Amino acid sequence: MRTKAKFHGPAFAGLETSERLSDEQIEARARELFGQLTQDEKIKMMSGDVPFWPGMADMMGGGYADHPWVAGAVARLGIPGVRFADGPRGVIMDGGTTFPVSMGRGATFDPELEERIGDVIGRELRAMGGNFFGGVCINLLRHPAWGRAQETYGEDPIHLGEFGAALARGVQKHVMACAKHYALNSMENARFSVDVTIAPRPLHEIYLRHFKRAVEDGVASIMSAYNSVNGEWCGQNYILLTEILKQQWGFQGFVMTDFIFGMRDSRKAALAGQDVEMPFDMIHRQHLKTLVERGEVPIERVDDAALRVLRQQIRFAQGRDPGEYSLDIVGCEAHREIAREAAEKAIVLLKNEDALLPLKKVEKLAVIGKLAALPNTGDGGSSNTRPPYVVTPLQGLQEALKGQAEIIYDDGSDPVQSAQIAGEADVVVLVVGYTHQDEGEYISPDSMAELSKNFPPPTPEEMPIAQGMMANMGATNSVNNAMPPGGDRKLLTLHADDEALIQAVAASNPRTVVAMMGGSAIITENWRGQVPAILMLWYPGMEGGHAFADILLGKVNPSGKLPCVFAARSEDLPDYDMNAKAITYDLWHGYRKLEQDGAVPAFPFGFGLSYTAFEFDHLRLSNTSLGVRDTLTATLDVTNCGSVAGDTVVQIYIAVPASRVERAPKELKAFRRVGLKPGETKTVEVGIPVKDLAYYDEQSGWTVERTSYTLIVGQHSLDDRALRAEFKIA
Repeated sequence: MRTKAKFHGPAFAGLETSERLSDEQIEARARELFGQLTQDEKIKMMSGDVPFWPGMADMMGGGYADHPWVAGAVARLGIPGVRFADGPRGVIMDGGTTFPVSMGRGATFDPELEERIGDVIGRELRAMGGNFFGGVCINLLRHPAWGRAQETYGEDPIHLGEFGAALARGVQKHVMACAKHYALNSMENARFSVDVTIAPRPLHEIYLRHFKRAVEDGVASIMSAYNSVNGEWCGQNYILLTEILKQQWGFQGFVMTDFIFGMRDSRKAALAGQDVEMPFDMIHRQHLKTLVERGEVPIERVDDAALRVLRQQIRFAQGRDPGEYSLDIVGCEAHREIAREAAEKAIVLLKNEDALLPLKKVEKLAVIGKLAALPNTGDGGSSNTRPPYVVTPLQGLQEALKGQAEIIYDDGSDPVQSAQIAGEADVVVLVVGYTHQDEGEYISPDSMAELSKNFPPPTPEEMPIAQGMMANMGATNSVNNAMPPGGDRKLLTLHADDEALIQAVAASNPRTVVAMMGGSAIITENWRGQVPAILMLWYPGMEGGHAFADILLGKVNPSGKLPCVFAARSEDLPDYDMNAKAITYDLWHGYRKLEQDGAVPAFPFGFGLSYTAFEFDHLRLSNTSLGVRDTLTATLDVTNCGSVAGDTVVQIYIAVPASRVERAPKELKAFRRVGLKPGETKTVEVGIPVKDLAYYDEQSGWTVERTSYTLIVGQHSLDDRALRAEFKIA
């Protein structure tokens, strides 16, 4: 048995094996420790513990995933500090279980599964010596070109909030969780320079609602974003960090900066409510002590930050048996099984003409495309994991069909040869799409040059490290083991060579299945009419190849639903300039915008096919006249009309036809995943608090209109068989 990593100091002695403490006991313990801190120690708790220049050398040399990043440790008192490791597709340190990317998990519409994934992540991180997971990414997908779209769950704030809260709940059975990036961070190339202008209504209704949901469920920490909102950087934005987060929402945890470049002014950040500069002793090291001594930053602000960090350390150190956290659990079989389940539920069947899938009686299968044989788990930046293996689509099919069918593989580099191979096969499986070279985290050399002005001056001992680092800054995104090209996606379609390959192969063999890999929506208009079957795999994690084979061969019935609309045309999407210095966000994006504009998508939000058919019937409401403090309960019968077991997702939308403010034609308000045996009927009950139907008014805040509403229950946002019911709020 490998030894469990230890990180609890004597200040927390007995907490691991104790009964859970009450909030009052946690407060008392925090204040007891706080009373033993010197003023310098309190100030130091507002910065990461690692000195800047050695830390940068470690990080840029590939060490980001080698160990947790520590802040707030006080060795004299045995306070271990917060010990951060990143995500979200798993703990990024060696051997952690790699799940499908968050966008794929969003396609499961299964928050219960997401909570189990969080449980695995939290358990593994604690075993590896961390106590703080930074991977609850809930930025809203405004546009599919966003390079880090894969790290979030989708485009709808209700859906996002449920998944973020679920992941945090699971993780926090073991360690602290951090929800990020607060707020309006949905551009990659411009993230260090763009100022997002937004009015209060879209800010609260669309872009903050999911963060509020995570706070309501007790998330331990919030990470501020790099970008600017309404003229002020998020890391030092008083309105975001104090007025909204801490005062309006009552957030009791701590705020941390995004790494290295997340704050630019020590005084502004501290006064705005920023609690911890991560991961280095950097800007505060240069200025904060002097600011406190001059009275420009009140000591009360420092005290508040230190207490927030102490409380959460105590809260998440307690009541957990150390024996449960042997390193043997990291990447264990039980955890890999959950990764496979997640990949199976994430895959979306977009098209299946003539019931080509599941494949039956195939003697010769052609598997074509370089991505079929390439481990492809997603972004190579801060979310990059280090699994012990990755099952590719080709490997999954080879294992599943061993001894049953001949599999011919071709990488697709020569479309003429590929078409010839395709023509000789019973069925073709063509795997195409993106990799970390096409989309992902990105720091431009220009951004690095500008932001490096905030670096602290090196000590004489640090000078050789600093000189070496600065010499390499101009090539940041090509530094070995640091960060790949990535960035915002330059294409919304597949690459031209992928589209040409699809057309050549489909012309040679009409029984062609196209499987796409990528982090968000892909425009398919140039070729989707030429193939009978299309699947969206996302980046499916370490067990993705097995899940893919299970779906293709019918061992598992596909059940994924799109967490973002797949538009037919780029013109139907919001404006997007990846190098923007300024941009305005409003109420309109995704399925809301397309339906408002009358634009027909290729595949609507919430869409996904199955190998069986489902019927919704007998919709009834608990009451057709409700008050603003009531809960609306919708009940309906869901029947599996086919011959195989399967899951569907009951999606409940609300329309407000007579609203006095501009609203989307409909908005998702609740969803429920349901599994049914062949011929089985289940009665499904879903509750929606009336307060969730409110819009945000700049003067009066959340406002529930006393008017008529329409409840719409369907299997996707444009389901023409959806059930409807009217009700009023009096």
